[in-house]
Amino acid sequence: MPVDLLGWAATAVLIATLSRQIYKQHQAGSTEAVSTWLFIGQMTASVLFIVYSALMGSTVFVVTNSLILVTAVVGQILAVRRRKRG
Repeated sequence: MPVDLLGWAATAVLIATLSRQIYKQHQAGSTEAVSTWLFIGQMTASVLFIVYSALMGSTVFVVTNSLILVTAVVGQILAVRRRKRG
């Protein structure tokens, strides 16, 4: 069980980092540096890792990759909205 705590701690750090980056990009007001292909790749990889992790029975990685997928979707939505306004 303590090994899972390492995984959950890593998840918390990673999601906090990704969330902060999305917030910072959104506040910057520019979408020039935001690559649609990065989001497509991130979303595809996350879905594949979710399936893989589920098949391996790893709850930590299913949750982590699901949250990474959510950050990718939120980031893309914010970027698209910003592009439409600009």
